[in-house]
Amino acid sequence: MAQDVTRFKTAHTTSENGTHTTSKADYVAEWANEFYKAKKLEGISVATQAFYKQQIGHFLDFCQGQVIEQFEHVTVGAIRDYLTWLEESGHNPGGLHAAYRVLKTFLRWYENEAEPEAWKNPIAKVKAPKLTEEPLKPVELPDVLKMVEACERSFMGLRDRAILLTLLDTGLRAGELLRLDRDQVNETTGAVLVRVGKGRKPRSVFISGETRKAIRAYLHARPDDNPALWVTEARPERLKYGGLRVIIARRAKAAKVRRPALHDFRRAFALSMLRAGVDIISLARLMGHTTTKVLARYLHLVNEDLQDSHAKGSPVKQLKQRRGSYEP
Repeated sequence: MAQDVTRFKTAHTTSENGTHTTSKADYVAEWANEFYKAKKLEGISVATQAFYKQQIGHFLDFCQGQVIEQFEHVTVGAIRDYLTWLEESGHNPGGLHAAYRVLKTFLRWYENEAEPEAWKNPIAKVKAPKLTEEPLKPVELPDVLKMVEACERSFMGLRDRAILLTLLDTGLRAGELLRLDRDQVNETTGAVLVRVGKGRKPRSVFISGETRKAIRAYLHARPDDNPALWVTEARPERLKYGGLRVIIARRAKAAKVRRPALHDFRRAFALSMLRAGVDIISLARLMGHTTTKVLARYLHLVNEDLQDSHAKGSPVKQLKQRRGSYEP
């Protein structure tokens, strides 16, 4: 990488006639490519690499439309215009926040890597878009039950049933689910080893007896020896993200319920575990979170449950119902 930085360091030169010219050292698109290379060498996941490319691609599209080519033109106003452009394009608060985070990572990386003398990072003066504290709605458990019941006894039906139950039972991210191999599932104990989670950190999750039974039935119907846990039917290959989305959409349509997003199963897992009394520290470990910040958003929903329960079972309220009124 040192050679690349040297190649890009000749930022400003002056020609013989005194005209100021700019080399490609300052060009945002050039440094974006270097950023991708650097992050790949850092060992980030393929999914994160794709996410960075997607988000920075949005920024480059905006820059192209605004004729912003060099970093000196990436100003506080330009960044705010970019976020406004995304919002007007239909990005929700979560999408805006994600775009801001990636741009902040990119600009800070450029600042540290290039050490530009006459450029100050404008991102420090731009506040992050406000992110709602309300967690997005999880998939409804009755809907999952209907989707499971819509799975026939064919190979695809057995596979889809096992996938639905595993998603709900483990809270795995879609990528983590798809990367599972057969030998990562202990059908006796229900332990599932996630070798590469977010941040490339391994962890163990667990499945119930019902989910184990569904996985055994699915594996029994498989004629292949592919090590991947989830495979396609035609030619047994590892199931991919697009295929998983098709499965969810097909089962929701058959069950005549709202089509859930893949992450909705993870949210349902979190909320169900909290409502069952699982402590937030243990839940964070099961879900692969390094902090409890994200999960804390669900606590107010659990507290609302407790408030409703108290309202139904309040002994003072029962006194009033029996005596007609109660004055302290």
